[in-house]
Amino acid sequence: MRRSTTFAGTEFNDSGFISLWRAALGLLLVVELAAAITLLAWPAASPPTPVAPPPQPAAARTVQVIPMGPVAAGLADRIRGDFDGAADAVTRFWGDDWRRDVVIVATGSDEQFATLGGGGTGPGSDIAAVTTSERIVFAPGAAGMSDSSLRIVLTHELFHYAARPATANDAPRWLTEGVADFVGRPATPRRPDRADVAELGSLPTDADLDAVGHARSVAYDRAWWFSRFVADRYGTDVLRELYVAACRPGHPDTDTAIRETLGADVPVVLADWRRWLDG
Repeated sequence: MRRSTTFAGTEFNDSGFISLWRAALGLLLVVELAAAITLLAWPAASPPTPVAPPPQPAAARTVQVIPMGPVAAGLADRIRGDFDGAADAVTRFWGDDWRRDVVIVATGSDEQFATLGGGGTGPGSDIAAVTTSERIVFAPGAAGMSDSSLRIVLTHELFHYAARPATANDAPRWLTEGVADFVGRPATPRRPDRADVAELGSLPTDADLDAVGHARSVAYDRAWWFSRFVADRYGTDVLRELYVAACRPGHPDTDTAIRETLGADVPVVLADWRRWLDG
């Protein structure tokens, strides 16, 4: 209520009674006092809770597929069509923190593949694709692969591409290749034939993985089945932890990485793997 000096010095009229306007003033003061008490007793309003801004989506992952001549154009188109599904499979296992830009080259000749892919990829090689620090390179023979096989190879190599910054040059190949196959191959429920258990129950060496033909295929299967065993027995997250522990730059020896990650020494883990294969 706006204050006025008129009310300050006049308390009584000529008859000695409080004037009506003064009585009204007193009533209003009482009302104001009551309102003030009520406001003091009312709980103070809580400051508004700050609302966090919505998380920003990660930048889209892009792929550049380069065909080396017209003969590789069809292979390049198939790779483009399968890329999103392969990238999703890698991200589900590895997480989204990997390179946003991917370069893939579809070569049109063995000579091109040997030049871009490095040694051991010349004529007569049964290698379908290789991954370097700069790109994934497909052999011309990949054009003859079935759709399902091409997707497996693309996802396998894309995992190598994603994990490469976290992978030492001397990382155990049976684990890098086994995990890449785990990410790339479909999760079939089948188990190997009982006759194969004895051979599959041992980890492949680098020489096994460098073999040619059927021996090479069996070596990759052994690495894949071990990765499947770890994922089934301990969980997919633990398989990823084992990869990081055993393959990272400055990694400990394989026995130490397995013991620290899986909680058992290598002979115990391998014996458990054989029982799992035989089950």
